[in-house]
Amino acid sequence: MVNVSFSEQDNMIDSEQNILTGLIKLQKYIEAENYSGYDPYDALKSPLFHLPFLRSHKLIRFGTQQFVNRFPLNLRPLLLIKKGLNPVTIGLCIQAYTSLAKNKNITPDELNAKANPLINQLTNLIPKGFKGACWGYDFDWESRYAKIPSYQPTIVATGIITNALFEFYKFTGNKAALDLCKSACNFLLNDINRFVDKDESICFSYSPFDNIQVFNASMKGVRLLSQVYSVTKDPELYLIAKKGAPFVINYQQKDGSWKYAALNKGEWIDNYHTGYVLDCLHEFQNNCNDLTFEKNIQSGFEYYVNNFFVDDRIPKFYNNSIYPIDCTAGGQSILTLLRFNEVAKALNVAAFMIDNMQSKTGYFYFRKYKIFTEKHSFMRWSNAWMFAALATVTNFSKS
Repeated sequence: MVNVSFSEQDNMIDSEQNILTGLIKLQKYIEAENYSGYDPYDALKSPLFHLPFLRSHKLIRFGTQQFVNRFPLNLRPLLLIKKGLNPVTIGLCIQAYTSLAKNKNITPDELNAKANPLINQLTNLIPKGFKGACWGYDFDWESRYAKIPSYQPTIVATGIITNALFEFYKFTGNKAALDLCKSACNFLLNDINRFVDKDESICFSYSPFDNIQVFNASMKGVRLLSQVYSVTKDPELYLIAKKGAPFVINYQQKDGSWKYAALNKGEWIDNYHTGYVLDCLHEFQNNCNDLTFEKNIQSGFEYYVNNFFVDDRIPKFYNNSIYPIDCTAGGQSILTLLRFNEVAKALNVAAFMIDNMQSKTGYFYFRKYKIFTEKHSFMRWSNAWMFAALATVTNFSKS
């Protein structure tokens, strides 16, 4: 057993009080900030990077982005970086409010009052020049293999947002939410690049600007197609989704795990990307009534639950490392565990995150390392993911 020194308050969980109190504090914080905040990767919003030389120097831009992300002190005020409204934050908050309404923590009228203005904001943030609804981040973003300007779309951002919109549609019947999901399918089918493997399985690219084969990203496209298919019964959506799932299945390791990406571009195995893959495969199975990959899902979840948690409560970041304790990993852990009916573990993770990662003012810290904690407040990365997770788990804390 790994020896980790953390607060032991959650050993005897008063689930309803502990989790609901943490949720309320977080919701108040997010709404007081009007859903806006800093992001781990927003360094290039600094006015310095509008200067001609820094605007185009990839190595400096990428290096600065990583340095600001990893530096233990928040350098953003010094760099004159302003807080921003990230479309993914909006999507995750819509997902959270929908879960609160499902759990009867808010009324349907309150849900509509909160979600409809956010949907309008998402509609206004759709970038021009693409065949359908799509979204990106509110900052320029440099990766090792692509350069994505602010608000330009990725399949990851679009897939997280459409998942929230689809959940909202299923609960409310809201046509505008469904129409955005339908439109996003057009973006996926017409603007996203595809890699076709020898067996004719396909992998969707991360964005329209690359050809990277990232498993969780491609599966978010499969999930979107399957969700819209479940309503429209458009056979094209099912057939393409059916080609997308096997590509990821083909790369599943013998132990049930998935690396981050194909080839040598992502050799690590981590918590939340594994959770994304499992959630998306499960959605495909349920929405298409297709049990082809049931055994793969089972072996993948067995690997997940046996390799990403310490003492059934501490969410590990990597399969072979606890640190950093991370809120995206924590939030996704709760959602994936609930999806596969591991309710007790999900409650334990929720209580652990509240006891060890939530500030007195309600926001969640970025990351906890072995000897220090980065107490930055990141609206998308930490707060929105934990809001979606805690809003979902509250129903189980009352049972």
